[in-house]
Amino acid sequence: MILFYMSSFKQIAIIGSTASGKTNLAIEYAQKNSANILSLDSLAIYKEIDIVSAKPTKDERKGIKHFGIDEIYPNQSFDVTIFIQLYKKAKRDSISNGKNLVIVGGTSFYLKSLIDGISPMPTVSQTTQQKTKELILNPKEAYSFLYHIDKEYMQNIKPTDSYRIEKMINLYFETSLAPTEYFRVNPPKPTIDEPLPIYEIDTPREILRERIKIRTQKMLDMGLIDEIAYLEKKYTQEPNCMKAIGIKEVLDYFNGLYSIDELREKIVINTARLAKRQRTFNQSQFENKTTLPLEELRKMLL
Repeated sequence: MILFYMSSFKQIAIIGSTASGKTNLAIEYAQKNSANILSLDSLAIYKEIDIVSAKPTKDERKGIKHFGIDEIYPNQSFDVTIFIQLYKKAKRDSISNGKNLVIVGGTSFYLKSLIDGISPMPTVSQTTQQKTKELILNPKEAYSFLYHIDKEYMQNIKPTDSYRIEKMINLYFETSLAPTEYFRVNPPKPTIDEPLPIYEIDTPREILRERIKIRTQKMLDMGLIDEIAYLEKKYTQEPNCMKAIGIKEVLDYFNGLYSIDELREKIVINTARLAKRQRTFNQSQFENKTTLPLEELRKMLL
């Protein structure tokens, strides 16, 4: 029976800018096509980050099994390698239960990583972590250290990109190889090597901006400010997820930088900028995809 499921298993990806209607479309498709859903969202993966992530509520999920939502806590580390494991888990579960799979979300970098692959990274020892921790206490020194080791690689890394700098220092201390050399010896391996239909929702900028305004007000009405206050008290501002759009603006509001109206507008502006970056990424990184307005895509898929 499992062999039958494997041969009939189908998967698609639905991408698009934030607030374009991806989530509802994915749930409708999953209901009609007996599918599970894997979320491509860098915030929805965290437990307790509910309002600001705009993750679907349990009622909104319509009984569809979701992966990539409420998987880890805000103070736990997350990178694309964990997402790849989530994809493997979602696919394995779907096949064994005779389900299809819908991959959906706005963080298309994760989808790109599934298709193109990433290089396997070494396990980082506590000794290496301690050495790196001491070095990155001085960000300028840390960047200069890496630049001296691997000028070619570091030309594409900004001095302010503390996450990647820390990761590459860990890599060097653990393997004694410069990043360029390490990735040459350990080339990326695709996780998805079969054809994957990709559907992109095309939303006019004016309509998207209005949807972002409506969603931002809805978040505020649902208790966005209280949620961020709770998260800051429990997890501090240190985790990377606390720098996300919708969170960082509320933290600035707490510091007296904005009025409530300015807070609302700032979230709308920054979310619109994010949407533009997402659209640009999708246009440049996925050649073979179907791009249509939401209603036309709904008719095609449903």
